Amino acid sequence: MADQLSATFAALADPTRRAILARLIEGDCSVTALAEPFAMSQPAVSKHLKVLERAGLVSRGREAQWRPCRIDAGPLKDATDWLEPYRRLWEARFDRLDAYLAELQAEPAPPTRPRSRKPR
Repeated sequence: MADQLSATFAALADPTRRAILARLIEGDCSVTALAEPFAMSQPAVSKHLKVLERAGLVSRGREAQWRPCRIDAGPLKDATDWLEPYRRLWEARFDRLDAYLAELQAEPAPPTRPRSRKPR
């Protein structure tokens, strides 16, 4: 990938990788434990972990026989910082929409004319 932000978004594009990150928020975990909720093999989960590692979102440690995976939130902070101006833009638009709707609700309804019936 050309830059860290692109690597982060590419890694987050897959729902399985997002689910892995969600699991790692709870704490360090082995590949075996990470693979449990998915209908896929451990090697398939390992491939997803490699993508997350290349993006800097996950690291693997070594404690005796156990190789725990842990989340590294730094790239997520960079992604959040990049998205922040867009969040503010949408909040401002929603605030203007709320104000407009409140203005419409405050206006009295225009009088309605009774309908005239055609004679049969």
